[in-house]
Amino acid sequence: MDDYPLLNIFWTMMWLFLWILWFFLLFRIFGDLFRDDSVGGWGKAGWAIFVILLPFLGVLVYLIVRGKGMGQREMQMRADAEQDFRSYVQKTAAEGGGGPTRSHADELAKLAELKSSGAINEAEYEKAKAKVLA
Repeated sequence: MDDYPLLNIFWTMMWLFLWILWFFLLFRIFGDLFRDDSVGGWGKAGWAIFVILLPFLGVLVYLIVRGKGMGQREMQMRADAEQDFRSYVQKTAAEGGGGPTRSHADELAKLAELKSSGAINEAEYEKAKAKVLA
């Protein structure tokens, strides 16, 4: 332990933290860049090359030029996902879903329809009705 003093451990931890932070920042920038539909293919390729060839300058310029829009695009993406989820839940609830949300009346009506069409006989109808009402 004498060969590696405490201050060097702190410096190493700081550099490790900054290195991990740098990769998070790069992933965030590339994720924003490739999810943005307003930038064309050549624009995405240009930004990617700029960030890869001149990483510090490229990231800094990207954050200055497109930083405000990053937050807006993220919020819009989350709002769209929330709206999609809500519409899916509403559609599924309206359809009945075939699960426990279906009422006993719906099940009994379906059984009566099957019985009247001849798909099931009287004994099968009574057995299924007893199962629904149980």
